[in-house]
Amino acid sequence: MSQWSQVQQLEIKFLEQVDQFYDDNFPMEIRHLLAQWIESQDWEAAANNEAMAMILLQNLIIQVDEQLDRVSQEKNLLLIHNLKRVRKLLQGKYHGNPMHIAVIISNCLREERRILAAASMPVQGPLEKSLQNSVVSERQRNVEHKVSAIKNSAQVGFLSWLLTMTSQNDKNSALIKQEMLALQAMLNTLDYKRKEVLSKIGRVIHEIDMLMSNMLTEELLDWKRRQQIACIGGPLHGGLDQLQNCFTLLAESLFQVRRQLEKLDELLIRLTYDGDPIPVQRPQLLEKVNFLLYNLFRNSFVVERQPCMPTHPQRPMVLKTLIQFTVKLRLLIKLPELNYQIRVKATIDKNVSTVSNRRFVLCGTHVKAMNMDESANGSLSVEFRHLQPKEMKTSAGSKGNEGPHMVTEELHSISFETQVCLYGLTINLETSSLPVVMISNVSQLPNAWASIIWYNLSTNDPQNLSFFNNPPAATLSQLLEVLSWQFSSYVGRGLNSEQLNMLAEKLTVSYNDYQLSWAKFCKEHLPGKSFTFWVWLEAILDLIKKHILPLWIDGYIMGFVSKEKERILLKDKTPGTFLLRFSESNLGGITFTWVDQLENGDVTFHSVEPYNKGRLSALPFADILRDYKVIMADNVPENPLKYLYPDIPKDKAFGKHYSCQPNEGWAPLLYLPFLLNDSTEPHSPSDLLPMSPSVYAVLREHLSPTAIETAPANSPLNASL
Repeated sequence: MSQWSQVQQLEIKFLEQVDQFYDDNFPMEIRHLLAQWIESQDWEAAANNEAMAMILLQNLIIQVDEQLDRVSQEKNLLLIHNLKRVRKLLQGKYHGNPMHIAVIISNCLREERRILAAASMPVQGPLEKSLQNSVVSERQRNVEHKVSAIKNSAQVGFLSWLLTMTSQNDKNSALIKQEMLALQAMLNTLDYKRKEVLSKIGRVIHEIDMLMSNMLTEELLDWKRRQQIACIGGPLHGGLDQLQNCFTLLAESLFQVRRQLEKLDELLIRLTYDGDPIPVQRPQLLEKVNFLLYNLFRNSFVVERQPCMPTHPQRPMVLKTLIQFTVKLRLLIKLPELNYQIRVKATIDKNVSTVSNRRFVLCGTHVKAMNMDESANGSLSVEFRHLQPKEMKTSAGSKGNEGPHMVTEELHSISFETQVCLYGLTINLETSSLPVVMISNVSQLPNAWASIIWYNLSTNDPQNLSFFNNPPAATLSQLLEVLSWQFSSYVGRGLNSEQLNMLAEKLTVSYNDYQLSWAKFCKEHLPGKSFTFWVWLEAILDLIKKHILPLWIDGYIMGFVSKEKERILLKDKTPGTFLLRFSESNLGGITFTWVDQLENGDVTFHSVEPYNKGRLSALPFADILRDYKVIMADNVPENPLKYLYPDIPKDKAFGKHYSCQPNEGWAPLLYLPFLLNDSTEPHSPSDLLPMSPSVYAVLREHLSPTAIETAPANSPLNASL
């Protein structure tokens, strides 16, 4: 006979106990329909082996499908509905954590065996408190009835009754004494068991408290720190699903303990006695459980995805007025009872005094319900997609200070609040996003993003809105790592050590544990320049993203190399070897330098005027490298670019990026001969610049391609260029 068949033959009082531990986590109908198969599997082993648990979960779903096919033929509508619901539950809830279902089934089978064993014993076990109390209460009533009867008899004809019934009285006295001794023994056992149960509950509560206070809290803080780093381009972070499993299991455990404590209260109604430990200990334990539930729920309300404008997905926490942004919240305690029951309200700068008079309100849908439908993994979450920040006018009718630094160094907070009502508990929850920067013009975006980088690099405080009143310094090594992240996240390829060394030299001479100030990074101009380090770097990022991204991803752009290092690298290379680097004097410019050898054996270097986004919008950079020519001896145009450093043939490096092949009869671009061979920067742009598209178009109206291509270096045509 199967275990489940034995369970079904139990008395009703035992069946009620079985009913208590079958719920939506493991529905009883599945236990009933698949009894033989479930009991033939090793669920305890699977609870500690993820691969085995996954196989059992898949087989369980197959078994459910077979039952679904069977009942579909029988047209049992109710059972069909329930099986479909169960199948959806198994796939959605346990697919990412198959060991969870193995633990649940293993526990259910174990509880069944315990109840079967208890039912076969004449004396019930310690957990059967309700049954014991009923027996004790019934026996106590019987003893009281007998004592009352003896007392009544003694009041009528006491002396004659005492003389004639002595022997019977002695017998009754012995019986009463025996019953009292038995009752006392039972009460002693009951007292011991009640203390034992309370002690076990107390230990469980203590273990949950220690887990929450130490490991779980630390893991949540680590996740939030990893989220901060990921927001500024760092490695992708994960672990929230695992945290959700922990939070949910702890919540379920605490609610189970809470139900057990409520059951203890029912026992007091049935039976209590002097020294009963339940009235003393239960209120304290219940208070502790409620306190832990409050803290657990409060910590479980997190911002899963920080505020971000869809138009700038790689620049989160920078928000533009009157432009929609998205933000996603999650409750890490996933209970079906909460689905669509929690409404979240979003506000901005709630009860916060910022460093300026600027104030904002949120327009759009700012109240939404959390649900399990919008999330891919079925988590309890809500995503706001249509919020817009709007700046409020000051009392004078004008908007706040919108200077380039004041605005981008102001931090604001978006808060979210809700209320959870569950099992008689009401818990107010509130969380906030990481600090955001509000801009009113896209031109403020670079400096605003610099503020976001500096904040999240320098502190793990989630709400220090006065951070920029006195921004702390950052170590150069940490900053360089973050800068490399900007390139890897924004343009697909990070920076190597040589490139980072060049950036370090631009920021400071010595960078061994060097402390770099916020002003040095973003506010002070570079020596001899009219722009800051960050503005220069941001312009390069923008140039790469919009105009030379494929070349950068392939690793063919050295980019960050000083002029001095450039000569050291090229001087011993084959003539015609060139490299690509970003201009240090022009914002968002890229140039190339090649090495040449004079007749006397001397080495000379040639550089071109940097190409900026305006020129690269007219012609792809790879085509420029392919078609670049200078007028050599005998007025013959020739492309001096042969090998990309260190020795890669130019066409091999850039061939796949050429947009088209040039016409054989003429070159689309014409350049003058170099007059300043020893200069790394031309004295005059006209020395090295190609014809602009407009100039070339005018020339083509009056001259043939051959005439343009063979024009002497001292001709009026070249002189006009």
